[in-house]
Amino acid sequence: MAIVKDNILMQLVRGTLGKHYIIYERNGQIIMAVKRGPSRKKPTQKQLEARHKMTIASARAQVMMADPEIKAYYQSMAGPGQNAYNMAVKDAYRSPEIQNIRLENEEVVVTAKNEFRVAEVEVKVVDAEGVLIESGQAVLGRNRVDWYYKATALPAGGKVIVVAENLPGCQTVKELLLT
Repeated sequence: MAIVKDNILMQLVRGTLGKHYIIYERNGQIIMAVKRGPSRKKPTQKQLEARHKMTIASARAQVMMADPEIKAYYQSMAGPGQNAYNMAVKDAYRSPEIQNIRLENEEVVVTAKNEFRVAEVEVKVVDAEGVLIESGQAVLGRNRVDWYYKATALPAGGKVIVVAENLPGCQTVKELLLT
């Protein structure tokens, strides 16, 4: 790869030169590189899974770009050489992380983080037999990380199931056993 500087001919050229070279612009710099061809190796299982995950992330990002407010949010998060679509794909590729679930009296406090933002947190309370007692949306706290849900009952032997979701709809599920 070569970075072209002060060459009047290359200032106007973009694209492929024969089957060997490609010239493109990135972050205001003109780059000339050897053109890569497709790999002749059979993809591994991990590569196929990553491709599938990227296909899903790309589809979710395209849906997100239809909403002007969300597109503007992602554009505000973009750095040099990036755009709103890049940020939406990045967000759709990763699910939010539920770092902690704790109980404070009858309140369930969930610490959830995402590189961009967690859109919603749902809390479900299940008894020892697996019957759903209650469920509802948690409320985001002032620190913008903790989510609060006021439970009517927390039965011994049951569990609290927390579902965190980001803007593109990627979900993470975590459980807390009640003693």
